[in-house]
Amino acid sequence: MTRAAALLLLTIGCSCLAGLQALKVNQRPIIGILAQESHDPVLHPYGKTYIAAPYVKYLESAGCRVMPIRMNLTHEEYERIFYSINGILIPGGAANLKTSNFAKVAKMFYDLAMKAFDSGDYFPIWGTCLGLQVLAMLTAGKNLLIHTDSENISLPLNLTNAAASSKMFQNFPPDVYRALSTEPLAANFHHFSLSMQAFQDNEKLNKFFSILTTNTDRKGIQFVSTMEGIRYPFYGVQWHPEVSRFQWQPDMAFPHSPHAVQLSFLLADFFVNEARKNLHYFPSPEEERASLIYNYNPRYIPASSYIQVYFF
Repeated sequence: MTRAAALLLLTIGCSCLAGLQALKVNQRPIIGILAQESHDPVLHPYGKTYIAAPYVKYLESAGCRVMPIRMNLTHEEYERIFYSINGILIPGGAANLKTSNFAKVAKMFYDLAMKAFDSGDYFPIWGTCLGLQVLAMLTAGKNLLIHTDSENISLPLNLTNAAASSKMFQNFPPDVYRALSTEPLAANFHHFSLSMQAFQDNEKLNKFFSILTTNTDRKGIQFVSTMEGIRYPFYGVQWHPEVSRFQWQPDMAFPHSPHAVQLSFLLADFFVNEARKNLHYFPSPEEERASLIYNYNPRYIPASSYIQVYFF
């Protein structure tokens, strides 16, 4: 064999290896959920920080494990966590978008995920309600939220032209996709929103996110309800897909129709599959086991809107 032929075979072999590595799928993904401080008087007596159990069930139902990401760790500890898990969910709740520990930790993962992606390391982020607002604030560099009358109301989603070809919705069954805009599947529980006007006027947001759906509050204000990153695997919903399967209070606008339940699963499944594209892992099986939500027991709190809550 000539030297040229040998080099050609080596090049082909290296290319095939790179292709195989690109096709690797993580069959044991672990997704972090960001904890937050307990400001609710109902929750505060039980612990300083918490994660609502519906978010844990939402992710686990699609085939992953969950790690609680606690407050007040060092930057080095958060960076170690980042390179051990395969994605992060920033949940809904109440926190200052600039000064809270919740927002500061979210920013660390946002920055790490962008830097990693630019180096070929795929790390997805999902933001629900407050989580979407955090993603918008971090991208825009300022708080653009306005007050809206959008608490405790389920609505159909107003699909944009980008929705059908989006990563989030493009593989939906046709009946579920049609139901998005015809049935009240999106449960809204927020007093503040990112208005369409504010989004359109902000160049950074326009370049970073694609709007997939909008909604209108009770007073006619149009706001962004679903968005996904154009370049980065960052996703945000102003509404709550987790409640359709895991919250049951009769005085709350939780949609429990078959399509609402399917939508909840499809979005959880989508994000878990995004996390499967990430190959981070813990340094040891012992450290992995110690990190998981299984080490904590949720509290049953009927007076809470969440019913079950993990405290730390």
